[in-house]
Amino acid sequence: MKQVLLILLLIFASLLLTGCLPGDGKNTEDNPAGFLWGIWHGWMAPISLIVGLFKPEIRIYEIANTGRWYDFGFYLAVVGGFGSISLGRRKKSRS
Repeated sequence: MKQVLLILLLIFASLLLTGCLPGDGKNTEDNPAGFLWGIWHGWMAPISLIVGLFKPEIRIYEIANTGRWYDFGFYLAVVGGFGSISLGRRKKSRS
């Protein structure tokens, strides 16, 4: 029962957070995405990829960004976010 609730909670949270995906119109040339948005978009990249298959305006990467700082934040989130998944896995003990 706990696993079902956890899965439902994760699905709900993912749907709630899709409002902040790259290409949603929040960032423009006058208001470009910066370092913190780069981190956020890096964390949301897997969800952006899936949503982008059905909605062509949603992209993995925000085009209206500040440049290198956005790139740096995006890179940190992709490498750090996906790399930390392996830290949570249990290691098999050799016996």
